[in-house]
Amino acid sequence: MRRSARRRRTVSAYREDGRTVVLLPARMSEAEERRWVGLMLEKLARQEKRRRPTDEVLAERAGRLSAQFLGGRARPDSVRWVTNQNTRWGSCTPAEGSIRLSHRLQGMPEYVVDYVLLHELAHLLVPGHGPRFWALLEAYPRTERARGYLEGVAATARLPHTVDGDEDEANDADGGSDENGGTGQDGSGAKAGM
Repeated sequence: MRRSARRRRTVSAYREDGRTVVLLPARMSEAEERRWVGLMLEKLARQEKRRRPTDEVLAERAGRLSAQFLGGRARPDSVRWVTNQNTRWGSCTPAEGSIRLSHRLQGMPEYVVDYVLLHELAHLLVPGHGPRFWALLEAYPRTERARGYLEGVAATARLPHTVDGDEDEANDADGGSDENGGTGQDGSGAKAGM
């Protein structure tokens, strides 16, 4: 627990190096402290239970999605969650066969994560966002719904909601020249607070 004279009313908690840190106002009573620590521990446990399928689970999911929607043709060498991806939902490096998904997707509906994963799998087969690329994604019945969800998340965060950082996706009909296909995004904070 860390008490702060600057903290007046808010309590927050996060994990750091295998321990839990709870930030409390300095003037909080011991009884209130015990109550808040308990509440924050429960909240962190709920959040951790909801999020984070492992990289291994993510790779298995990619294999299933490739088989179901891409005829098993997209075979990534690496599929993993990353925490340093703040401007895209996902990215792909076809030359390496690697796919990275932003940790900000964790906790979003499964159909949204599946769409981003399929989007990146499709980049293993077709670079850019031309007609051939989008034809691959037509097989996934929730493409438009997932794109709308991600655009809504980006809009509420007041951030650009372009795909791969392209400002005018409509002008990318020729397939573009993006060698590292990705799905644009951004979000906010990783700390639990009340």
